[in-house]
Amino acid sequence: MTLRRTFHLKTYLLIAVMIIAGPLGNVLLGKGMKHIGELAVWPPHQLLHAGLKIFTTGAVWLGIVSLITFFVAYMLALSWADYSFVQPASSLAYGVVALLAYWMLGEQISPLRWAGIAVICFGVFVVSRTNPRTTGAPLA
Repeated sequence: MTLRRTFHLKTYLLIAVMIIAGPLGNVLLGKGMKHIGELAVWPPHQLLHAGLKIFTTGAVWLGIVSLITFFVAYMLALSWADYSFVQPASSLAYGVVALLAYWMLGEQISPLRWAGIAVICFGVFVVSRTNPRTTGAPLA
């Protein structure tokens, strides 16, 4: 496998991790916080009680781990590819967000919102047709 092909494969794999881990982390945080319910942060002893409720919830911890995974993949992808490629390519996550919100949170997604997500995904397709890296030393 050539260096260029390996580079592209690593970049696309990390973007795939970003597309899954980011939305999953956010949805898990949302699910955990909805499970906890409305929090009172005043008086100060209520803030401590709220913190204990938050950090003893499994969904919140899974969300945090997923978001850390996203962040690591994002940093690695940015070290290998241009920001102008990574950021638009990771926008496929909007579709994943809608699917997870529908399946995990029971949200209703309107046809107009689906159409907007489709436009974003088409833009990702256009961006994906370009070279992920335009700076630095050329790959063999």
